[in-house]
Amino acid sequence: MQAQQKAGEMKKRLNGVTVSGSAEGGKITVIANGNKVVQSVAIDDVFFKSADKDQIEELLVIAINKAMEQADNLSQSEMAAAAKEMFGGLGGLF
Repeated sequence: MQAQQKAGEMKKRLNGVTVSGSAEGGKITVIANGNKVVQSVAIDDVFFKSADKDQIEELLVIAINKAMEQADNLSQSEMAAAAKEMFGGLGGLF
């Protein structure tokens, strides 16, 4: 039961943490939470007016992937910390 409780607490913490990913120097920025839920997408107005659909889609994928990578890293750090706390490090394994 303690593991389920810790998992729930970790999910709540990750919901409250934001990560971002951007492409082309911030022309497209994606904000997500630590649970990999996209919160917002911002596209620079000047870029949006001059770019074609393919450019926008390509940069959007890059920005989303960067945000998801940050969320993964954050989640892994949280899980490692929780495991260390639960198991006391198990002689240095964590």
